[in-house]
Amino acid sequence: MVSQEQRRRQLAREKFLRQQQRRTQARRKARLRNSVIASVLGVVVIGSVALYTTGVLKDDDKKANAGAEVTPSATPTSKAPDPCEKAAAGSVKKLSWKKEPAMTVDTSAKYTMKLATTCGDIDIALKASAAPHTVNSFEFLAGKGYFDHTKCHRLTAQDIFVLQCGDPTASGSGGPGYTIPDENLKDESLKGNTYPAGTVAMANTGQKHTGGSQFFLVYKDSPLPPSYTPFGTISDAGMKVLKKIAAAGAQAPDPATNNTAPNATVVIDKATVTKS
Repeated sequence: MVSQEQRRRQLAREKFLRQQQRRTQARRKARLRNSVIASVLGVVVIGSVALYTTGVLKDDDKKANAGAEVTPSATPTSKAPDPCEKAAAGSVKKLSWKKEPAMTVDTSAKYTMKLATTCGDIDIALKASAAPHTVNSFEFLAGKGYFDHTKCHRLTAQDIFVLQCGDPTASGSGGPGYTIPDENLKDESLKGNTYPAGTVAMANTGQKHTGGSQFFLVYKDSPLPPSYTPFGTISDAGMKVLKKIAAAGAQAPDPATNNTAPNATVVIDKATVTKS
């Protein structure tokens, strides 16, 4: 016969074990979330690919890849039919600059960016007054045809929900040769360490002021620290296109880059920035 005292102790032990299990699960989830963030947004090398090959960021790359091997985002989603059309004729331009372009953006004006993609047009209202360096850079790059015919190289479908674009090499390591400063990290939309659906923000290396040309489009609220410059908002019609891309799922991680490419063939046929 179990005494009341023995029963009380047994219940206390069971409660302690449950608490330990919850703590362990919480720590595991935190590690997974952090590794997802690192693998998706922190491996981006802004500048030339030579930074990778010379080993400047070699250690960071190894850590990110090690984490990505166990992240939920590394699991491909179920494959759906490709919802996109054939890419327009043309090839990616190999362009690079040594320094950020001169500031010519009018912070009192409204700017929009149109991504004419194989999956449909994605219109973005740009935040020129809050992120002038970023908008100025995108106006410059788009005007040079830098984004034309480039593939969106990464789609994540677990923990964080983004489509990443802007790399002419489609590897996650390409950039324009220069970096721009972080901006607008206290945007009122970034509440509770969450980037809401419809946000367009800069990718970076995980270090401050390392943005280049790579950016990500958020198709579902995503828990992220406010470390990535939010510089635009996607239109309702653009969100429908983005969600169509996300619904097609992602591929298994590329063994060389760890990218989970979208199943949809997302190519930016042409990017244009317009002042109004």
